[in-house]
Amino acid sequence: MGSLAFQFLHLMALPSVRRSAIALLIAGVSMPIVGVFIIGLDVITVRFAVMHMALFGTALGLWIGVDPTLMALGCCILTGASLAPAAERPGGLAGPMSFLMTVSAAGALLVLSISGVNANGAFEILWGSILAIRQQGLVLIIVAAVCVVAFATFAHRKVALLLFDREIAKCSRVPVGTLTLGLLVLIALAIGSSIRVTGALLVDSITLLPALSARNLGASLRSMAAWAVGLGLVGNTIGFILALQLDVPPGPVLVLVAGAITLATYLVPSHRRPAALRTH
Repeated sequence: MGSLAFQFLHLMALPSVRRSAIALLIAGVSMPIVGVFIIGLDVITVRFAVMHMALFGTALGLWIGVDPTLMALGCCILTGASLAPAAERPGGLAGPMSFLMTVSAAGALLVLSISGVNANGAFEILWGSILAIRQQGLVLIIVAAVCVVAFATFAHRKVALLLFDREIAKCSRVPVGTLTLGLLVLIALAIGSSIRVTGALLVDSITLLPALSARNLGASLRSMAAWAVGLGLVGNTIGFILALQLDVPPGPVLVLVAGAITLATYLVPSHRRPAALRTH
């Protein structure tokens, strides 16, 4: 037991491991809140549209000589902003998200083809590693986390009403269009800033899985967010420690731990689960 603790402390002395641990703790606070927003808006597939736009932005950045990470992030934010008007249409966001996903993927492949850019460098955005995070990536995650927490703190009542019932929110003079735009841009910013350093697979484990767990345990937006953050931090901590101790890639371990926690919440007896989501 002592040797395991010594080995863990030795690994934590490495700068890359410390940065990874900090990034996971910060993501464990902010990304589950984003997951609650995604589930509340019923836009789970938005991460596919954001992921493909990130790939397009990376390819374009590599081609024209602009920082590919910043270009990808800009494309992600543009994706969120462009999707917002579609939320008011009867068909909702599913069609526009599919359109953006398809067109951005085609655009990325075309840019890679005509520019001669190394495709491996562009596709690396889909398979990032938390242990390979650099200072710039950590700063992006911190900035995104501050935006998420600030938005959730100052607009949670309006957001709760919007997620509860869009029409009631309109009748209550909530700026539904502006709020939806802000939420979608925030979601795109958070996912875009995380994909580059965690990879697409890990984004789901730190975003959607804690939110799915929280939906089984929380009866209001506030309680769902609290459960999501708590479970996200627990899952990230356990998964990261296990990965270091077992000397295996942290990504799959983090996903499996988060998945096990989510599954456990589905085993909670139905009579002990909360009633329908309330607006407070």
